[in-house]
This record gives sequence, structure tokens and C-alpha cells, in this order.
Amino acid sequence: MALSASLFQRQSQSLVMTPQLMQSIQLLQMPHAELLQFIGLEVEKNPLLELASGDDGEDDAPEAREDASERTVLNEAGDLSSEWYESENTGAAAGLSREMDANFDDSYAGGEGSGPDAATAPLGEGWTSTGAGGEGFEPDDLGGGPPSLLDHIQAQIPFLFDNARDRLAAEAMAGLLEDSGYVDGAAVEELGARLGLSAADRARILAGLQTLEPPGVFARSLKECLAIQLRQLDRLDPMMETLLDHLDLLAKRDFQSLKRLCKATEEDLLAMLADIRRLNPKPGSGFGGGAAESVVADVIVRPGPHASWLVDLNPATQPRVLINQTYHRRVTAGRLRPDEDQNFLGNCLQSANWLVRSLDQRARTILKVAEEIVRQQDAFLLKGIDHLRPLTLKAVADAIGVHESTVSRVTSNKYMETPRGVFELKYFFTVSIAAVEGGDAHSAEAVRNRIRSLIAEESPAAVLSDDDIVEALGKAGIQLARRTVAKYREAMNIPSSVQRRREKQAKARAGATA
Repeated sequence: MALSASLFQRQSQSLVMTPQLMQSIQLLQMPHAELLQFIGLEVEKNPLLELASGDDGEDDAPEAREDASERTVLNEAGDLSSEWYESENTGAAAGLSREMDANFDDSYAGGEGSGPDAATAPLGEGWTSTGAGGEGFEPDDLGGGPPSLLDHIQAQIPFLFDNARDRLAAEAMAGLLEDSGYVDGAAVEELGARLGLSAADRARILAGLQTLEPPGVFARSLKECLAIQLRQLDRLDPMMETLLDHLDLLAKRDFQSLKRLCKATEEDLLAMLADIRRLNPKPGSGFGGGAAESVVADVIVRPGPHASWLVDLNPATQPRVLINQTYHRRVTAGRLRPDEDQNFLGNCLQSANWLVRSLDQRARTILKVAEEIVRQQDAFLLKGIDHLRPLTLKAVADAIGVHESTVSRVTSNKYMETPRGVFELKYFFTVSIAAVEGGDAHSAEAVRNRIRSLIAEESPAAVLSDDDIVEALGKAGIQLARRTVAKYREAMNIPSSVQRRREKQAKARAGATA
């Protein structure tokens, strides 16, 4: 059979991941701080973009004050201002999609019902939602927080060492401090070798640093940290040293073995355990370790009339981005080189329009997802964690008509402020736990909370085993295997029933002795 060449036509569709589409997807996933940083970079690169000031009465740019009505802006309803689109530039705006190499409407794979009008669809009877407020972004005031551990240590070093060489070596060792107050022993040895310190000098300087406040700093292990604190309290006797050598048995609550190894009576062991509990295993935890990242809620949920919920975007997390049309008109009215200047200005306007529309679509999508979460978790908001429903990303995606990956991006690093506290949006998505005799399913988070409550209520004489917890959950209509109970318990750092019984009995004896 002879081979021959032939020509034929074929028509197909494919999704092209354009730069604009990638930018829209990235904007959707960005948390508040990262979004502000991105917008700041875009404002620096694009002369047509402005970030609105917090004062609604005036803006920073002189051009903006002359004619504020000719700027594209996210208004108080979270929509694109119609003033610009109805101006003389409406034709340019209509041709934007044709000029771009991707269609903005497909940026979030929203499917049917994901257009601009979908965000304003009613939630149903008794539900209300509002968009982002019109306030601009104001950076948080940087208040003076607690001093860092390094600053606290460096202020004490001059009073500890008279020799300049020792002070310099001590300050260098202070730079190795971790936020917890510990140091890596290998790093200390390596630093001492680089500084030309002998083993005796390294040990002497480190021993001096271990006498500083807070007690326990510059320890190389948990045992050494506790020993430093006990030595300063004059409680480091031979029995206590033996106890510190067997911290693994203490973690297992194996008090009988500890009594035998320490050659201590029950009263002595209880006294030593009381001393251990008063110590701080992380002495550096009370100091500022740097700039703490505050959580800013992207969505605010408030009780509304007639047992409804008001779902609002937080204005502080929705910065207003403006396009200065006055500046654009003045530049285009001047003498421009036809190729370089006009192309640059056109690209700037195109990029600015795309960014504003992307931010608008981002706000709409976050609001739609938040509304559906609130609708699904109404019982949780009213009654608490025991009523948290099982929820999946697919269920929310199908309800609002977007792709599951869109919901995943929206709920990543986004937070919701509710009357019950601030929660990450992903907190509301938990797996389903089957109910006994075909009842309503339970969320995994609600089941974990029930296990935690059962253990918190047990007495020293009736400590619940995993099998007992399974039986108690079964009576409450929750069907769970024993190994699943053990997995949830270990994930919550709750010891076994044997260890809990030992600890509760020891605390009861200590209370009776006191």
C-alpha cells in the first residue's frame, strides 16, 4: 500500500492560558497582603493607574482632583463605575475583548450564571448581601510591639562580660538564638571555631549566657532548658536530674517507673512534677519574634432582620484602583511618536482596564462563594460547632455555577468574620461522617469537637477508652470506627486513656496533698 500526502481541514476548540487569564487566576488566589503588594507594583509600572486614598473628599494626584468623574473606579457597590463606560471612550471599552488575546468572561471557568449579573442574584427569601464598600485602603499603623528576644539579650550582655572579646563572642552567639530561646549546639561549636575560641572559652561564654533572663535561654535541648530553670530555683537535686534523664517516661505518664528510677516516694514525685509544671519549655515565646501578620477578614457576616445573615465584603480588603482618564487625554493630545509612544500608552490603558475588571470579578466571586457557605452553614452560625455541616468544594461550585478549582482558589488564605469568630473559608469544608440508621451526616470537625468534649468531662475514676468513645458517639447517632477515633484523638494531641488516667490520678493526689 503506497503512502501519499493529503490536506484536510479540522475545526476544534481549546482553552489557551493567556497572560491575562493567568493574571486573573493569580489575583483570585492572592490573600489581602499579597494583593496590595501586587497592585502597588502595577501602579508603579503603569502611569494611568492610581490607588485611591482613604479620604473620599480628595485624592493625591492633581489630575484626579480636576476631573474625578472620568476615572474608572470600583464604586461602593463593588461594580465598575458606569461613568467611564458611558463616556466618549465607550467604543474603546467595547473593543477591549477583541484586542486582548483572551476573553475575560472565561477567566474563572464559571460556566453558566457566572457573568457580572450573577453576583447580584438574590439569595432567596430572608437573605441579603452587599458588595464591597467604597473606602480606600489605609495601611495599618505600625505600633511598637514587644521587644524581640535578641534585643532583650543584647541589652544584658554588656553587664555580663567585662572583656571586649567575650562580649563580641556572646553577641555573635546571641545571633544564633531561635524564637523559642534555644540554640543549636552544632552551630555554637562551628561559630566558636570560626572565632578562634577554645572549647573551654566556648563553654564558659555559653554558660554565662545561660544565666540571663528569661531563665532557660541558650539551652541546647529541652532537658538543658528545664535544668537551667531548676538550677536557678535551687531545685536541681539528684532525684530531679534523674527525672530529667527520663522525660520520655514523663511524657508517657509512667509514674511507677519514675518512682522506681528516682528512688522517690509518691509525695516526692508529686512535688517534682509540680515544679516541672511551673517551668517554661519555650522561654523565648514571650518576646516578639518579628513582625506579626495580622489576619484581616475578607468577608464580614452579621445577623440581619428576620433570622437572616448579611454577607458583606470587607472594604479594607478591597482596594480602589482608578484609571486616570484626564492624564490619558492630555498625553494623547500632545505630540506622540506614532509607533513607540502610542503603543506604550495603548498597552498601559489595556492593562489597566484588564486589572480593574479582574479585581471586580475577584470581588464578585469571593462574595458568591461566601454567600453559599453562609447559606450551607446557617446552623453552625446559630448553634455552634456541633452543627457544622459536611461540605465539599464541588457542592459550593455546583450551587453557584463555577468550577471547583475556582472555589478552591477563593477559599485559599481568605477569612470570614462571623459572630462566632474569624475562620478561614476552608474551615467550613469538612468530610462527611456517616450517621447511625441513615440519619443526617456529621462533619469531621463537629465529631472531633464532640470527642474533645467527652474527654474533657471524664473523671479520674472513669477515663474513657477509645472503645468507650465509639460507644458514646454511637448513642449520639455518629457511626465511627475505633481506629478513626484514635486518629482524631492523636491529631488533637490528646494522650491515650492509660496516660490520661495516670495524669488525672496524679493531679488528684497532688490536690489532696495540698
